Amino acid sequence: MGSTAWQPSMIRKFIRGFPSSARTALVETDSGLGYLKAMGGPEGPHTLAAELVGTQLAGRLGLSTLDWAVIMLDDIVEIPFVDKDGNQTGKAEAGPAFITRRESGDTWSGDEKQLRRVVNPQDISRLVVFDTWTLNCDRHSFPPGEAPKKARINRSNVFLSEEAPEGQFELKAIDHTHCFTCGREWTRKLSGVTMVRDTRVFGLFPEFRSFLDRNTVVQAAVDLTKIDRGTAAGITRTIPKGWEVPKEAADALLDLILGRAAFVAETIEDRLWPQNDLVFD
Repeated sequence: MGSTAWQPSMIRKFIRGFPSSARTALVETDSGLGYLKAMGGPEGPHTLAAELVGTQLAGRLGLSTLDWAVIMLDDIVEIPFVDKDGNQTGKAEAGPAFITRRESGDTWSGDEKQLRRVVNPQDISRLVVFDTWTLNCDRHSFPPGEAPKKARINRSNVFLSEEAPEGQFELKAIDHTHCFTCGREWTRKLSGVTMVRDTRVFGLFPEFRSFLDRNTVVQAAVDLTKIDRGTAAGITRTIPKGWEVPKEAADALLDLILGRAAFVAETIEDRLWPQNDLVFD
């Protein structure tokens, strides 16, 4: 199962690990290099399910994503987990894992000049709509509550691919492990009204503001209304059993996806532009 013809079937070699929450590892597969997220990490397998579902939803919303696949990890090649000091803190468990094809490129530095070189600037607007739809706390977000609080900022989750015309970048939607529950375990409470009607805007870095395009946001909202239960259920059914998502949690996730789609489609324009523009004939 995967996004394209890129379908690695085996891990040949561990190259290096990263101290991310998912304990991502760069590995060599029979189809080239990839970034692997496997079971056994500190946040549990539901973050892998969030990655799988979030990546597919991003594609449905018209965002560019990395080539991905679900690959079976065995015990032949050991994949160590490492901390920020490079010390081993455990290892990956055998079973289904999520992997993306390695692309040349880099994470966004926060410089607006880089954003001006993006060949798909409309995806900046769509990414904000997507993050808001999926409650993705791990790019740019504020904690719940009315009082002003410090933003959670993670520019490393904005990837600028160099697989684009020379001197330009293609913005890719990556890293969806913290969609829906911000890394917490999934339960039947996923579809609660507090989550469905959460009014926060996610993914809106201050530097993104000048790149927001109202027409693109409106079209993305229309696209959200076209995601029906059959489409969403088809995505949730791709979650491997080994990732231990209970049926009641999967059902609640489906209700959350659809409920949030309707709510965000209805409210996102006013959330991004709270003061209606005055129009004069």
